Amino acid sequence: MSAPVLLVIAHGSRDPRHAQTVHALVRRVRSLRPDVRVETGFLDFNVPSVQGVLESLETEGVRDVVALPLLLTRAFHAKADIPAVLADAPPRLRIRQAEVLGPSPLLRSALERRLYEAGLTPADKSSTGVVLASAGSTDPEAIAVIAEIAREWRHTGWCAVRPAFASASLPRTEDAVRELRELGCARVAVAPYVLAPGFLPDRIARGAAEADVLADVLGPSPEVARVVLDRYDEARMPALAAVGA
Repeated sequence: MSAPVLLVIAHGSRDPRHAQTVHALVRRVRSLRPDVRVETGFLDFNVPSVQGVLESLETEGVRDVVALPLLLTRAFHAKADIPAVLADAPPRLRIRQAEVLGPSPLLRSALERRLYEAGLTPADKSSTGVVLASAGSTDPEAIAVIAEIAREWRHTGWCAVRPAFASASLPRTEDAVRELRELGCARVAVAPYVLAPGFLPDRIARGAAEADVLADVLGPSPEVARVVLDRYDEARMPALAAVGA
């Protein structure tokens, strides 16, 4: 039995850096699991569209697909947009929607990787306050997840960790930076909890103007690629169990 096709579903953006980063991540995923066919579809702005990829797969004779939302939290896109697109897929396709990427300890490791690449060292942790800066959401579940990640991350040795949001929710990145200064952290770092560059990540970067360190987006880090494959494997497990029953 051949492995299901992994369809990575990205949001899409007018910013060309977004698609470039998504494709770089998908290349890393393919390099880790050459036995799995990985395709990419976008919800908006970029091609190929999710619907277009699904129709092409059906024409080729593919039957099993795992659709993976390239998202860090379960908010509107994961709960509404993506299920709606998948509901319109060719009927001969058997599609399982994987869970979103976060939360995951691997993503926290990716955040730290980016901070160290930006100039921090493990020895700096106890004197450094970190702003965990996400895109933001009107979904209370997504906001609660970001706050919980910040609380858990604080217990790994940082001076303090504060969540911040580029839209829809408060505080903004610049406000969290000032709060950490007032708290007495010797230095302040901003860790964007976003996957690819674009409008909201640029807003995070502007909000980090008074910080000492600004990390890069998570992008095609090896940890993110591993989470993608973990979610893929979790989604296909029920089918594998049924075959073995």
